[in-house]
This record gives sequence, structure tokens and C-alpha cells, in this order.
Amino acid sequence: MMPDLGKYATEVLSAYGVTLLLILALVLLTLRQSARTRRALRQVEAAHQAKANGLTAKTKPRNKETPQDG
Repeated sequence: MMPDLGKYATEVLSAYGVTLLLILALVLLTLRQSARTRRALRQVEAAHQAKANGLTAKTKPRNKETPQDG
């Protein structure tokens, strides 16, 4: 069930093909970036959790006030 595109069939079908490829590329790049971001976030969260678990009440740094410029 192909519509009659007349003399512009090649151009129209080429445009559809290129558009489909570009959308597919964008989806794949987005999924790849999402996986990288999730992996990096897991690493940061694991490091934060390890740091929090490694400090005891006696070794936790105190909140030191820093002099304010003014």
C-alpha cells in the first residue's frame, strides 16, 4: 500500500529514510548517555556511602566556622 508519490518518490522516500536514521541515532545516543550517567551516579553514591560508613562519631569533622569576608 504505497502512496503514489509521482516524480518525487526518490526524494520523499530518501527524506523519510534519513529522518528515520537520525531519530534512531538520537535514541541510541540518549540511551548510551543515560547509561553512562547512571553508572557515574552509582559510583558517586557508593563513594559517598562508603565515606559516611567509614566515619565514626568520634572522627566526624566538626563544622568549623570560616571567617566571612565583609
